[in-house]
Amino acid sequence: MKVPKICSLVVFSFIFLFSMDSYAHEHEKAVSNQKENTAGEVMYTTQIKAIFEQRCAKCHGAGSPEHDEFEQNEDKYTALKKGPRMDSYTYLTSFIVWPETGAIMRRLDDGKNSKSGKPGSMYNNLGDTDEERQENLSIFKAWIGNWNLKKWPDVTKKELDLLKVKY
Repeated sequence: MKVPKICSLVVFSFIFLFSMDSYAHEHEKAVSNQKENTAGEVMYTTQIKAIFEQRCAKCHGAGSPEHDEFEQNEDKYTALKKGPRMDSYTYLTSFIVWPETGAIMRRLDDGKNSKSGKPGSMYNNLGDTDEERQENLSIFKAWIGNWNLKKWPDVTKKELDLLKVKY
């Protein structure tokens, strides 16, 4: 009787170890695929946040009002050189997707996408030189995906589906 129990234990151990090895291999493969999928992608945490902190946080950081508060007292906050708060992924994407659809794109645009041809009100803040502004703009464009100046009522579901804004 002891032989079958030992055999059962050996077989169980083999199956357990094999399944753990298989799991580890699948996990490794999934992590590798995820790295491949995100390689070259612009992410909020790796590129956008750093640009924001350097170029935008002074006026749109933690000390800034939320959007509705800003709109209610726009003159006051403008005099204080404060814009609406955008210092997190959630705050910032609300100016891309909804409810302030396209606001970031309209303000950061270099004018090449607008009917007037004039750059957005915050374009100059993207850098000290035109080269730096264009580089940072291209990073924002790659992160957003569908660079679209439309407001909420005019944007289509298809256009929204093309947004990337990866965390």
